[in-house]
Amino acid sequence: MVRRVLSLTSGRIALAILTVIALLALLGPLIAPHDPLATTDNTLADASGSHWLGTDYLGRDVLSRLLDGSRVSVLGTLEVALTALGVGAVPGILSVYFGRVFEWITLRLTDTLVALPFLLFAVAVVALLGNGLTQAMLVTGVLVSPLFYRVARAATLAVARSPYVEAALLSGASIGWVVRRHVWVKVLPPIAVALAQTIGVGFVIVSTLTFLGIGIQPPAPTWGGLLASDLGYLSQQPWAPLVPALLIMVTVWACNLLADAIRDVSGEAGRALVDNRRARANRLADADADADADADADADADTDAHADAAHVHAGGA
Repeated sequence: MVRRVLSLTSGRIALAILTVIALLALLGPLIAPHDPLATTDNTLADASGSHWLGTDYLGRDVLSRLLDGSRVSVLGTLEVALTALGVGAVPGILSVYFGRVFEWITLRLTDTLVALPFLLFAVAVVALLGNGLTQAMLVTGVLVSPLFYRVARAATLAVARSPYVEAALLSGASIGWVVRRHVWVKVLPPIAVALAQTIGVGFVIVSTLTFLGIGIQPPAPTWGGLLASDLGYLSQQPWAPLVPALLIMVTVWACNLLADAIRDVSGEAGRALVDNRRARANRLADADADADADADADADADTDAHADAAHVHAGGA
């Protein structure tokens, strides 16, 4: 699947952007030119050689805060996506095989999670458990998990009635073996699409919560927190919110682009794409072979013409 994704221009663009964001999360705090928490008297300064993106209302370097906050934003997003994947996909697959009672319970829990007001529930749980990033992201991941439950359940239902799956069950294979051997391979592509989309949604959720001061408290830098602090000083720095907003927007766009690329190369569409590429490659190879044959024929014709001309000239002499 990775090779198919990389064969698409959209897939290469999305992976390149997400690779840069991942490198920012890994290396951002190390390459930050200044201490992101250090305050100075040079407040609300414009961009300069020492402060490429200027300083904020406390004189802190904005670039350093963006680089340092990228790790928190990316880790929070991954916590949301992986929690949603674990809580939603596994019960979604098992609900097809564990009987009507388990299916009914999981469906009702999913409906309940969908009906909960997301932001109010997240605020209530954080107030109960404490204002920490892990608590906020775990709660958020559970609230997002119905997406994975429905995707995994629908894909498993499409495979569960296949002849080879029924044959495996009739031959005495365990449910775990059938899921690992037959079901997971078919369920993986739609789950991968949902995961890429959820990572994009996770960036929006993390930025929203940190914008409101939930999960991470100032002065710890986050993209959403930087956006919130910049909005209070638009009269002095009207361009300041553009950089964190652009980072969030580009990251979410890359996640959605990656989800579209995975969808395009998986299933019947993926096989059709591979077949079209092979047919195009064969046509190009045939065209090159025909061109080479024509060139060889022209060369032979020229050689024969020169030979005939030389023979006539020799006979006349």
